[in-house]
This record gives sequence, structure tokens and C-alpha cells, in this order.
Amino acid sequence: MKNGFFNSKSGIIIVFLIPAFILIGVFLIFPAFWEFYLSMTNESLMGISAVHPQFVGISNFIDVLTDPSFYNSLVVTFIFVLESAIIGQAGLGMLLSLLTYRKKIFRTLVQVVAVLAWIIPDSVVAYLWIAFLDKNAGTFNNLLALLGLARTNWFYRYPLTTIVIFNIWRGTAFSMLMFSAAFDMIPPSYLEVADVMGVSWWRKFKDIIFPNLKRVFFSDLILITLWTFNVFTPYLLTQGGPGTATEILPIYIYLNAFQNFKIGYGAAISVIVLLINLVLASVYFTLSKEKEGISL
Repeated sequence: MKNGFFNSKSGIIIVFLIPAFILIGVFLIFPAFWEFYLSMTNESLMGISAVHPQFVGISNFIDVLTDPSFYNSLVVTFIFVLESAIIGQAGLGMLLSLLTYRKKIFRTLVQVVAVLAWIIPDSVVAYLWIAFLDKNAGTFNNLLALLGLARTNWFYRYPLTTIVIFNIWRGTAFSMLMFSAAFDMIPPSYLEVADVMGVSWWRKFKDIIFPNLKRVFFSDLILITLWTFNVFTPYLLTQGGPGTATEILPIYIYLNAFQNFKIGYGAAISVIVLLINLVLASVYFTLSKEKEGISL
């Protein structure tokens, strides 16, 4: 049939999108609904509830929201995200992009180093950092000892700062690559005219560079914020310690679900984290739309 569904342009597009819809349904939508179902049960890895879990309604959510440990993890997570993603990765990524702008060889070298830190497997990166910062045999402390300075147990004295720096080192490559690509889209004539007029770097950044980067800037913030909010790699360094100093929400979920064997309770925390992610994404989208409506 000439004007049939499969012969129409929209029909062909839908047919090609079906595999993507199936993958999204299987790996994203179904797990989200299953997680919500588990959060309403007393599912456990041990005991009778492991064999015959019961529906408990919103009791898991009430327990989570009345648990001081949850709020401690929430605060630690927000500090971790603010310092390592928003200030660290986005700020350092933009700075490196600025410093390497129009310096192709230097930019390539910096990007190679940054991408290597990004693509190395988590377990390998964690081992390297433990070997680098170990109090007794770590490379960094050995260098301090050669300079006559005292050795420091970085994971104990400055645990949150340590995982913040680790995450910045680990994830800055993504922001740098995004901003570098965005810089290449700025017409060179804009900056050349500004150079002829003797415009300062701050004015060039404020009036030329940032207005052309704002869409990339907000896209980068959305992605790295969500990724950092859900990152689990710091567990390999500190296991959430000492105490609860680095117990970010993904670690808090893991400890409750798989070490305390409370799957339903851990699922309830995961649902709350999912809602927080949706709120953060909505805020970023709202801000980006408002910025687009401002004349610069």
C-alpha cells in the first residue's frame, strides 16, 4: 500500500526507534519500576523476608526520612558534588580549555593525559591513588619525607578532601572536551576584533566566550552533577570512612542493601535519590532556559 504506515516517513522513523525504545524499557524504565516495588517491601538477603517478602507500604520511606544517618550522607553528598563536580570539574575543565585555546599541540597533550585518567578502570585508579597516598609507603608521603616534612594519613586526616580531589582528577576530562569543542565553534573574528580593541580577558570571557558557551556549560553541569551524585568509586578508597566522613549516598545505599542485607530499605533510599536527581535536572533545565532568554 503506497500510503501505508511502513511506507510513510513517520512510520519508518518509528520502526527504527523501536530497538531504542526496547533497550530503554528493559534497562531504564523496568528497573526504575522494580526499584519502586522493592522499596515498598521488606525484601532482605537473610531471614524469612528473603524468601517471603511482605508489602510494607511507605514504612521504609518513613524510616529513611527519620534516620539521622541519611541526612549525614545527604549533606556529605551535596558537599562532594559541589566541590568536585560544579567547582572542580566544570571550573578546571573550562580553565584548561581556556589555557589551551589555539594551542593545538599543547591542547592535545593535556587532553591525552586527562582522558587517560578518565578511561582507566575504577579499580585500577583506586589502587593507584591508594599507592600514591599511603601513609607509610605512598609516593607522595615519600616525597614529603625527602623534603623533611611529616608523613600524613590523608585518608584519615582529610578523607572528604581526598575523594573530592580524586574525583576532580578522574572526571575533568569530560568537561574539558566539551568546552574545547565549544571554543572551536566561536567565530575567530569575534576574539580577533576584541584583541585589536585591547579588550581585557575578563571582558572577552564575559561578553564573547561565555554567551557562546552557556548551552554547553549547563549541559555539562547537568551531566557531571548527576554522574557525581551517583558515583560509587570513592568506596574503593575509603569504604565510606573514617566513620561516616565520606559516606556519600551511593555508599550509604550499598552498605544498607548489601552489608546490612536490607534490600527494601536500600531501594527506598534509591527512590529518594532518583527524585533528588530529577529535581536537580529540572533546576538546571529551568536555569538554562532563563539564561537563553537573557540578551547578552
